[in-house]
Amino acid sequence: MPDPGVDADRLTGLLRRLVTTESINPSLIPTARGEGAIAALLAAECRAAGMEVRLDDVAPGRPNVVARVRGRRPGRRLMFNGHMDTVGIEGMSDPFGGSVAGGRLYGRGAFDMKGSLAAMVEAGRMVAARGLEHGELVLAFVIDEEYASLGTADLIRRERPDAAVVTEPTGLDVCVGHRGFVWARVETAGRAAHGSRFAEGDDAIARMGHVLAALDRLEHEILPARPHPLMGRASIHASTIAGGLGLSTYPDRCTLEIERRTLPGERDEDVAAELHGVVEEARRASPGLAAKVEIVLSRPAYEIEPGAPIVQNLRASVQAVRGTSPRVVGELAWLDSALLGEAGIPAVIFGPGGAGAHAAEEWVDVTTVADCARVLADVVSRFCRAPS
Repeated sequence: MPDPGVDADRLTGLLRRLVTTESINPSLIPTARGEGAIAALLAAECRAAGMEVRLDDVAPGRPNVVARVRGRRPGRRLMFNGHMDTVGIEGMSDPFGGSVAGGRLYGRGAFDMKGSLAAMVEAGRMVAARGLEHGELVLAFVIDEEYASLGTADLIRRERPDAAVVTEPTGLDVCVGHRGFVWARVETAGRAAHGSRFAEGDDAIARMGHVLAALDRLEHEILPARPHPLMGRASIHASTIAGGLGLSTYPDRCTLEIERRTLPGERDEDVAAELHGVVEEARRASPGLAAKVEIVLSRPAYEIEPGAPIVQNLRASVQAVRGTSPRVVGELAWLDSALLGEAGIPAVIFGPGGAGAHAAEEWVDVTTVADCARVLADVVSRFCRAPS
């Protein structure tokens, strides 16, 4: 029987159908259709390729798709994880066109991350056609990564693989970690008074100005001094600010929302202490300043040891397929791999190349999608052959 390698036309055709199928996250855009249609498409493709398929309803009309290839003998279980949802289409001229030009396929989600989903299906198809000698392959197509990661949170309650490849786009580099984030809120208190009663009013917005100055010093003088070798430096920025009662009234409060991007090892309590330090610095410049700090939401940074078996197997697969040793890199953005890591599932990040995530022009390099599928199929046999 001939080896079932990548069928480039089939792969590009699937990728085009994925891009032309809207899957905007309805938690971001309430009028969006969500992941139901693309989940049905992926489920049908995986069934047609001979895989077992299960749909898990995570939210109304928003299922995860879990496909499976079982090996003939015991071995390790490997999961590929990719998200089906996309962000909105504001500013895009043809978001669902799926046009191909110069080796690039364009459209919303092409890069983030429908090229990866197509590569997962093609890799699963090859593994199923060849037959899996050892272990098990699980393809997990999840919802909601762009908002609250409900899909992967549900997935890890149902599936416990020995390792995972999160197929976010990496340009075929091997990514071993990424930054996390903390969202926080600082509120300064003032005293409302008529604008003419300067002796009675206390301007909460002006008070916040001192907080912003201290925050700026943290961002430009302190955080750059402790970078991570792969993920660069931590960062912090003012995201939104609101306050005021009217032009003729001293504002009684001002609220600042902040995003702090974190590095591996940084905890929520570390960021909270840092922000309390910002307030204390502001208070020295503005005696009597009253402020409170609140952590609103956080997601941890993530890092896997470069010597972990799944990392070494993946690097060997890239070398075998492409003839070159891949770079080992870190990612700046947060990814679902952190949730897998917290659940005790070693996860590495690997996917195709392209550009334009969340941008007005988005594209994926079709050749790298095919190479990604080849690498994924290869790493299955390397990782799964070891006893579980």
